[in-house]
Amino acid sequence: MSGISPFSLSKQPPVILVADDDKTIRVLLREAMEQEGYRVVEVTDGKQCLDAYETVKPDIVLLDALMPVMDGFTCCKQLLQIARNNLMSALASLDTDSASGNTVISKIWERTPILMITSLDDEESVDRAFEAGATDYVTKPIHWAVLRQRLRRLLQQAQIYKQLEAANMALQHLANVDGLTGLANRRRFDDYLNTQWINLAQEEAPLSLILCDIDFFKFYNDQYGHPAGDLCIQKVGGILSHKAQKHQDLVARYGGEEFAVIMPYTHANGAIYVAKAMQDGVRNLQIAHDGSMVSQYVTLSIGVATIVPTWETSPSDLIVAADKALYQAKAEGRNRIILK
Repeated sequence: MSGISPFSLSKQPPVILVADDDKTIRVLLREAMEQEGYRVVEVTDGKQCLDAYETVKPDIVLLDALMPVMDGFTCCKQLLQIARNNLMSALASLDTDSASGNTVISKIWERTPILMITSLDDEESVDRAFEAGATDYVTKPIHWAVLRQRLRRLLQQAQIYKQLEAANMALQHLANVDGLTGLANRRRFDDYLNTQWINLAQEEAPLSLILCDIDFFKFYNDQYGHPAGDLCIQKVGGILSHKAQKHQDLVARYGGEEFAVIMPYTHANGAIYVAKAMQDGVRNLQIAHDGSMVSQYVTLSIGVATIVPTWETSPSDLIVAADKALYQAKAEGRNRIILK
């Protein structure tokens, strides 16, 4: 036998989960797979297969069709449901936390191939195997050369799927992230605000929005230069992200030196508390700003608005209210917080 397939992209040998109630078949499969360089985990029925699948996270499953306790067809369907649930969970975490892109990519459905091994070779049984979600099948008695080649092909395909899905998720993540600060960008802000508006309208729960602006930032750039200005924006963004209170809060770079914080399930008092913590945090950075007319250090002007979304209103109403509050904070001398 010829060793591990050159298509394997992992540094670790692939893990093969074998589920078969026939001990002789399991021993033969283990010996054949280990000679190929694979790691093998054995179970004797479908129920054990489900438990082992969650624990060992195999690269491929070899699944006997006819077993006690739970047959291979039922097990196959449940394995696919586990994969779908993992995918939904990963996508849900992406929707509520823009910083979790890498975690989502690591949890994304890996399309674990399922190879059915069955003594049934009639058309109805073959159709049933594919309807249950099997990727491929082989019949007993096993033709070992055919099994080896199908395993290699399925492992190669699985690795390609993993790379493609990870790349797609990475691209989606990059499309939603501001390149300078690593915070959510304006596109992500708009999507998240719309999603939360619908959710909170159904629940009749409050939604708060903080808009903040670095005071006299043009003067800062003029005096210290744009590289220093970029570093200032990064530091301010880091403080805002650190001071955000809840998992659902989304901190975004709204544009230029302006930031926004979407705060679901947050009343006005809670939003003001967070805004004050953010303002104090930026002030405590003590970033020198000789061009400021209100402080020797970089400061923030902040506008806060809170609303209970309804089907008769829209997210733009909340943005307009927060923007008016921010404009008032600037008009009244900057370095202050105004609630609308």
